[in-house]
Amino acid sequence: MGSMEAAPLLAATAASTGKRKHDERGGEEEQSLVLTEVKKQLYLAGPLVAGFLLQNMVQMVSVMFVGHLGELALASASLATSFAGVTGFSLLAGMACSLDTLCGQAYGAKQHHQLGIYKQRAMLVLFLTSLPVAALWAYTGQILAWCGQDPEIAAGAGGYIRWMIPALFVYGALQCHVRFLQTQNLVVPVMMSSGATALCHPAVCWSLVRGVGMGRNGAAVANGVSYFANLSFLAVYVRVSRSCKSTWTGFSAEAFRGGCDFLKLAVPSAVMVCMEWWSFELLVLLSGLLPNPKLETAVLSICLNTNSFAFMVALGLGAAIRSATKISPPDSIIRGSQWVLTWCSTRVSNELGAGRPEAARLATRVVVLLALAVGVSEGLAMVLVRNLWGYAYSNEEEVARYVARMMPILAVSIVFDGLQCVLSGVVRGCGRQKVGAFMNLAAYYLAGIPSAFVFAFVWHVGGMGLWFGIMCGLVVQMLLLLSITLFTNWNKEALKAKDRVFSSPLAADMSTE
Repeated sequence: MGSMEAAPLLAATAASTGKRKHDERGGEEEQSLVLTEVKKQLYLAGPLVAGFLLQNMVQMVSVMFVGHLGELALASASLATSFAGVTGFSLLAGMACSLDTLCGQAYGAKQHHQLGIYKQRAMLVLFLTSLPVAALWAYTGQILAWCGQDPEIAAGAGGYIRWMIPALFVYGALQCHVRFLQTQNLVVPVMMSSGATALCHPAVCWSLVRGVGMGRNGAAVANGVSYFANLSFLAVYVRVSRSCKSTWTGFSAEAFRGGCDFLKLAVPSAVMVCMEWWSFELLVLLSGLLPNPKLETAVLSICLNTNSFAFMVALGLGAAIRSATKISPPDSIIRGSQWVLTWCSTRVSNELGAGRPEAARLATRVVVLLALAVGVSEGLAMVLVRNLWGYAYSNEEEVARYVARMMPILAVSIVFDGLQCVLSGVVRGCGRQKVGAFMNLAAYYLAGIPSAFVFAFVWHVGGMGLWFGIMCGLVVQMLLLLSITLFTNWNKEALKAKDRVFSSPLAADMSTE
């Protein structure tokens, strides 16, 4: 009788033990998946961060050189750089983002010869776009003066930006080459080229600013020289490297056709980039309307450069998680080892295209945690160096003290900026650029910029108020992006990703060749 009663107890105990072991195995597997995902994202984001930081060094070093020429020179160059970013560089960078999709699809579908055609077409369109921008830059001084900027600063900015016109045309071609290589996962030559350029740029700046005696205009010319050197290195690599043998087959007349298809992708990409970029650059333009425009413009420019430098890390994580959906042909989808096609391929878009919505969700969670950790670390570093950082840009003690007061605010904004960057990457990875553009419009132009105006000009908080306002926009943007991410139907997005690629005109054209 006792043995009969003990049997069910033994069975229950065994079942309980088995369930516990199963739960432990499940927990270990989940932990293993998370660690694997972290390694993948760090492996992909590492080169991205390095490349972004090195590319950003060119503008940063130029501003530093000009800053040591005096407050007026720094304010003029800063205003010119902001105007150039708003009217030119942001537009070209945004349009070049369409190559992430076009080249990524062609490379994934093994239509390698299409990459060279897309690159040529993009270079042609960006060159034509640069012509009216260059004409606008020629009258920058008059435009800024008409907008109410300080006459001295406006005149200096007008002269500075005219010397930057050659850099405009080189920048568009450089962006096309960079994305052409990155979509093939050829990151090393891009990093080497950016590193060599960043290493030589201080010498180029010194030669033109001090050696030749061009002053602040020499820094503008130095930007063009460094961009051209970077472009030349990459162009030579594309033409002589065996890695590009199948993707670059020479110049083709096909590049002159299909411009409308390129613009269909380029315009939405540009809008999403420009909405955010313009809001930050607008801060510097507004600072020129404050009571002490030279000081306010100089300090806001330093803050903007610092923010951009710190933002490169989050941008690397965002690029590792973003871009329009690009997947391999069906046989590559099946092979799990083909988890990434290019460095600019995203973990989210790749997993969605491969029909793995749960993996896409996991990638999103991991990158958000990574961005939070990076943002907090960068914020703490900014607080620690707040009393020294201003002297890297200017010898003026007043400027350095003002920068020190701004750094804690900047540190907080970096955390939100990093989070919105990776969440924007998720939105792009799902192919929802139009939604992202509307969110950026609402966050910055209905919340951020109006708040900045109220803080700075109604409550008279000055340049610090401008940054308070843009931080309001960052918070609103982050919350909007977080809400759309939390309520994303990942299974539906995976189906949409496959349908988007295999039913698109581009995919149809490539399949018929």
